[in-house]
Amino acid sequence: MPSVPLPPKESNLFKRILKCYEQKQYKNGLKFCKMILSNPKFAEHGETLAMKGLTLNCLGKKEEAYEFVRKGLRNDVKSHVCWHVYGLLQRSDKKYDEAIKCYRNALKLDKDNLQILRDLSLLQIQMRDLEGYRETRYQLLQLRPTQRASWIGYAIAYHLLKDYDMALKLLEEFRKTQQVPPNKIDYEYSELILYQNQVMREADLFQESLEHIETYEKQICDKLIVEEIKGEMLLKLGRLKEAGEVYKELIERNAENWYYYEGLEKALQPSTLEERLQIYEEVSKRHPRAVSPRRLPLNFVSGEKFRELTDKFLRVNFSKGCPPLFTTLKSLYYNPEKVSTIQELVTGYEASLKTCDLFSTCENGEKEPPTTLLWVRYFLAQHFDKLGQCSLALDYINAAIASTPTLIELFYLKAKIYKHVGNIKEAAKWMDEAQSLDTADRFINSKCAKYMLRANMVKDAEEMCSKFTREGTSAMENLNEMQCMWFQTECAAAYQRLGKYGDALKKCHEVERHFFEITDDQFDFHTYCMRKMTLRAYVDLLRLEDVLRKHAFYFKAARSAIEIYLKLHDNPLTNESKEQEVNSENLSAKELKKMLSKQRRAQKKAKLEEERKHAERERQQKNQKKKRDEEEEETSGPREELVPEKLERVENPLEEAIKFLIPLKNLIGDDIETHLLAFEIYFRKGKFLLMLQSVKRAFAINRNNPWLHECLIKFSKAVSDHSNLPEIVSKVLTQEMQKIFVNKNLESFNEEFLKHNATSIQHQLSGAKMMYFLDKSRQEKAIAVATRLDKNMRDKNVKVQIPSTEIVSVSVMKSSTLQVHLLQACRPLQ
Repeated sequence: MPSVPLPPKESNLFKRILKCYEQKQYKNGLKFCKMILSNPKFAEHGETLAMKGLTLNCLGKKEEAYEFVRKGLRNDVKSHVCWHVYGLLQRSDKKYDEAIKCYRNALKLDKDNLQILRDLSLLQIQMRDLEGYRETRYQLLQLRPTQRASWIGYAIAYHLLKDYDMALKLLEEFRKTQQVPPNKIDYEYSELILYQNQVMREADLFQESLEHIETYEKQICDKLIVEEIKGEMLLKLGRLKEAGEVYKELIERNAENWYYYEGLEKALQPSTLEERLQIYEEVSKRHPRAVSPRRLPLNFVSGEKFRELTDKFLRVNFSKGCPPLFTTLKSLYYNPEKVSTIQELVTGYEASLKTCDLFSTCENGEKEPPTTLLWVRYFLAQHFDKLGQCSLALDYINAAIASTPTLIELFYLKAKIYKHVGNIKEAAKWMDEAQSLDTADRFINSKCAKYMLRANMVKDAEEMCSKFTREGTSAMENLNEMQCMWFQTECAAAYQRLGKYGDALKKCHEVERHFFEITDDQFDFHTYCMRKMTLRAYVDLLRLEDVLRKHAFYFKAARSAIEIYLKLHDNPLTNESKEQEVNSENLSAKELKKMLSKQRRAQKKAKLEEERKHAERERQQKNQKKKRDEEEEETSGPREELVPEKLERVENPLEEAIKFLIPLKNLIGDDIETHLLAFEIYFRKGKFLLMLQSVKRAFAINRNNPWLHECLIKFSKAVSDHSNLPEIVSKVLTQEMQKIFVNKNLESFNEEFLKHNATSIQHQLSGAKMMYFLDKSRQEKAIAVATRLDKNMRDKNVKVQIPSTEIVSVSVMKSSTLQVHLLQACRPLQ
């Protein structure tokens, strides 16, 4: 039954409740609620109870909020206000699907309610329900045809649905209503025109786009984008001469933009190498200080002309001292001939500068300053590091440091060389040395912290970062607040290597939360961008959010989390697991007792430290909550705390792993690791069709991948071992696997794999593991294959992926070191 309608006095109080909610005066709103509900006649008034619940939710009292809202809805189920409030409550909890259902129920009772329609449209675009969004925006347009947002929102709906004709019609109809004088420059009108033009270009209406931009050119604020659109459209239409003039003007504005040179070449269409070079020489004469017109020809010239141009380019940059010179030329290193020429030139400079301070002993002229030799050696160190000749690289960088021991770039590069060698500890040491030369440099501080994390020095890295984090809070917490994901992904990997799975999972979940928050933050922009008319940026934002979890930070965090959950599924932790991890085979009873005692003391100390931090966090949370209550600001209540001990002892690790896997499958399906990680999960769950899907997708990307080879053999053996599979499933599996194995048994398939990849350490290691997996009696043969080191082996510095999803870094400092690491990787065989 609906609640009793409110008389004038209570009705006015209810309006004041609504006003207090809008103005965030929540305590006053609760007072007015109490005044209505204290009257016995209206103690069960549904809408007042719902508003009281909504107000309590804003004060962080979530359980009470749900209780009052549900009670109000039960008392007045036919009130659109109660359904709307229930939707707002669900929205605050990020339950968008449930909130949409509530809004639809509210609209059944009041179909023309503007506020409910607006709220519904926001949720629909947030959830990318584009069909529903279009319908809702149409209703809003019918109810408010004079409002700008009604037209723009409806047009955007058609644009996102790729119905460009309808979107353009709506935008043009709306543009005609704008009273903007032709001579007046209005930013919002300018953005509308540019958005209209963007839709035209996406619809491949090149002629219309060009005419449109020329018609309204004077009313557009961004003159640069106008010229860029003109150049692009003229090229598309084949009007090359006009396009060439446009790109020449653009180069006059910015002679360093590579995109403009690409457009100019397409417009001028040079038929010979000389004509192509002439384009850049003319620009270089007009802009003698510009780098791009001297650098770009190096991409397409070769032979003696390449030597000549490279010689000029290198000399100028070495003379003036240009640290990023190698980075500028690094893209040329795909061509061995060009690499050889660069090496010959620069080593010649180094030899000549040491003897006569000139680039060539045959020259006479002004001598080069000592810094020229320094930058030449710096370049050579980078050059040989890139080629994998680390000993030579170290010789050159040590010579540079000996001459100038105060230059940060030299120590930074030395650390980088040691990292590429595989000596992470030494790399961290030299990066720390570089950081000590300028403690106020945030970049070198961050690099130092990253190298320390790679060396598993987590505490040292945290202390390094604390120099630039907020005082009064720990560096870890502050970096989490700032969403510093490079630190968190590296930290997760370090904890994973150290076997601290709870701490690693905490970092992975923190990264996942950051991505959720970034996705959720777009909610505020749905109305803001339409109000401010930043429509191009808004559409770009929506498209970015759709592929957000394609970012490398998410992939790294997800991969680490999945690997750890697989490890925890294979070897669940118990309360005594940490003590059991001690290798007691080579320890006496006394030594073991001493080690366990030491371990218990360390655990007790760590526990006390964790309790202290927890108490400090609770104190800070209480202070923050008190401050929020005093300022009467809206809060969404405390989030669930991530506790490492709970995270590493989850009941179902595989289900947790799947949560991280789903975005990878949806967005990063072109990476073979996505499907191999999926296989590892489904293999443990016994999902044969999903296993087949994973290996087929991986096989399509790279059929010779060593990890895939292991998965194929494990999968085939699992299928043959399960005789009780449904007939249709067994038939599908047999047919599909036949395409991969082509009438070969597993042993011959593995032998052929080893023979085909005889010079690859990774492939030999995977083949050796599968040799032992298929036949335990061949253990010695498998170990011999896994530890074989010939001169012909090509990937002597690799990261080996092994079935237990652990990563073993392999160093090439000495062959004996390599063998040790390979034997460690083969420990499942032993």
